[in-house]
Amino acid sequence: MTKKPNQTNAQQVRKQNQLSAQPNAMTEEFASETDVNQVRQQNQQSEAKKQQNSGNAGRFGTK
Repeated sequence: MTKKPNQTNAQQVRKQNQLSAQPNAMTEEFASETDVNQVRQQNQQSEAKKQQNSGNAGRFGTK
C-alpha cells in the first residue's frame, strides 16, 4: 500500500496525542518546588554579608 505524501496517518496522530496528554517531568512547573521563605532568608543573608564585606573593603592591606 503506497501512501500519498500529504496523507495524514490517523493512528500516528492518535498515538502522539495520547503521549502528549500524559504528564511528564519536563512539563511540570519548576516554581512549584521553590520554597519562597527559604529564598527570602537566603537573600537576606546574602545582603547582610554584602554589607558586612563592603564595610571591610577599606581595611585590605592594613593591620
